[in-house]
Amino acid sequence: MQKIVECVPNFSEGKDLAKIKKIFQAAGGVGSKTFGLEYNSDHNRMLFTIVGEPEHVLDSAFASIKIATKLIDMSKHVGQHPRIGATDVVPFVPVAGVSLRDCVLLSNKLAKKVAEELKIPVYLYEAAAKKPENKNLADIRKGEYEGLKIKMRKPDYGPAKIHPTAGAVVIGARKHLIAFNVNLDTPDVEIAKKIAGIIREKNGGLPGVKALGFKVDGLVQVSMNLVDFEKTNFDEAFREVEKLADKMNVKIKSSEIYGMVPLETLIRAIKTTFKAKEFNSGQVLEKRIYE
Repeated sequence: MQKIVECVPNFSEGKDLAKIKKIFQAAGGVGSKTFGLEYNSDHNRMLFTIVGEPEHVLDSAFASIKIATKLIDMSKHVGQHPRIGATDVVPFVPVAGVSLRDCVLLSNKLAKKVAEELKIPVYLYEAAAKKPENKNLADIRKGEYEGLKIKMRKPDYGPAKIHPTAGAVVIGARKHLIAFNVNLDTPDVEIAKKIAGIIREKNGGLPGVKALGFKVDGLVQVSMNLVDFEKTNFDEAFREVEKLADKMNVKIKSSEIYGMVPLETLIRAIKTTFKAKEFNSGQVLEKRIYE
């Protein structure tokens, strides 16, 4: 069986299209496919997906990190989304023929390369975390880039001081994550923050849900990371946000899935939303054609 891994690097640039294109194009390489470019000026953030054999994906990710290090100056960065570096977070996700443990080894290899060649401090998170306090990405990013400048936590790889322009980077291994945003028809960011606080797993909300409230394009957004879609899928999260918004006399304007999702999330949404309990991926025509 061919070994396939996914990598979804996130960078702190969402405004300068020339820089965005250069970072994205740098990841294109032999043996891997690069697609799904997304960026937002309010968040001042971009991401894309790299898929292929592990070593090729690692090379593609490093190439984009190297360019981002040259192009992005964190001392001038302003954006809504939490971040600690020019390359903020780089997760590896097993797709086929590889295990989560394989992705942990891959993340360590990339972390060592970034630290040694680019002189950037690296923290390992999720399944790759070497310290319990670094498992949760939000805990590593607490205080963000500005906080690290004041008090630098010891990294897993690299210098024990922040890179003057690139900051620090978080690298790790995890299961599939769905980045799902619900946009509300109100400019009151406190409503989005309140809903995010209620649905957040950490506060006793929906299982596997991390959430924040932001102001985007003049309105507000409940921005979610669904870290285990088998516990809470995007349709279930949507319904909960809708219920809470109704109680606050606010309507949903739109929603968006940010980046790529596995087919099984869509299958699960059909089963839960339409109560189609027996529906399965074998009923998807294209899947049967290309099997």
